[in-house]
Amino acid sequence: MRLLLFPFVVLGLCAFAGEPEYRSSYFKNGELHVNVLGTPEGTPLTKGHWDFKPSWSKTGDKLVFFRRLVNDKDVAKWKTAICIINVDGTGFHQLTDGSHTDFNQTWTRDGTNTPIWNRKIPGTGGYQVMASKIGAKPGEEIAYTPKLYSTWGFTCLKDGRIFVGSKQPDKPFGYYLLTPNPGGAPGFESVDCALAKSGRLARVSLSPSETRMCFEYTRGFKKKVSGRTLYVADFDPKTRVVSNAKAFANEEGKDVWFAYPRWMPDEKAIVYHAGKKLFLYTVADERTAQMSKDDKADYRYPHGEATPK
Repeated sequence: MRLLLFPFVVLGLCAFAGEPEYRSSYFKNGELHVNVLGTPEGTPLTKGHWDFKPSWSKTGDKLVFFRRLVNDKDVAKWKTAICIINVDGTGFHQLTDGSHTDFNQTWTRDGTNTPIWNRKIPGTGGYQVMASKIGAKPGEEIAYTPKLYSTWGFTCLKDGRIFVGSKQPDKPFGYYLLTPNPGGAPGFESVDCALAKSGRLARVSLSPSETRMCFEYTRGFKKKVSGRTLYVADFDPKTRVVSNAKAFANEEGKDVWFAYPRWMPDEKAIVYHAGKKLFLYTVADERTAQMSKDDKADYRYPHGEATPK
């Protein structure tokens, strides 16, 4: 069953009777929560700010997110700060000074627990991949990619590579596995994806086993947020091939904001938001259930427990 934004019945405290309870971090009305999906919220981790896109560390104890400090109708003109907080709400720490446009943060999976994100390059429409470390001060962040061309980091592999989209001076836009080389030129290995020939991938999330991925997809190459289709696909990090892509939400391309698909730690389910609600899709039987409880609230950016995107 594919979701058309019809109501779903949530059975018990999980998506379906007899299945696991999943914890997720997410945005609700600008505040961050950690909660079992399908249950009412408790006290938020953050209050009094607009905090976005919490990504859960592989170690299971921390979230990295960005805080909006300067608003603008053009999202690319926001000024933001990359921040870290413990999943119990303690230990808030700001990594960047808030003078940049820093977006879409996550963690490495290589054992270093390194926070990475994308930073807008001044004077251009491009971005570069940045990195820091837990406990670092603003200004201590380093660049993984140069300002000479645009690179957008999506998700990390256990071997240290990063799945990115990049437009380099001598190459057309494409998807790559980036090998960071701080102080030197990064390495780029091209990724083959049939869907990329007719549209753009966004918000790519690699499964814990690194054999599957989920992502948003826009048909054509015009920038558009609403109306995207969510896909799940196979991925081979050795041959760098994305294959067997299958739409699981909004295949019809309805003009609704379907976004932010993220894996659960057991790889049996994918959480995402659509129409200001949270939904859970179980991969094996293609069932979908609404997980958010407050239909008057704005839910966004869910993220599976201890599963960096």
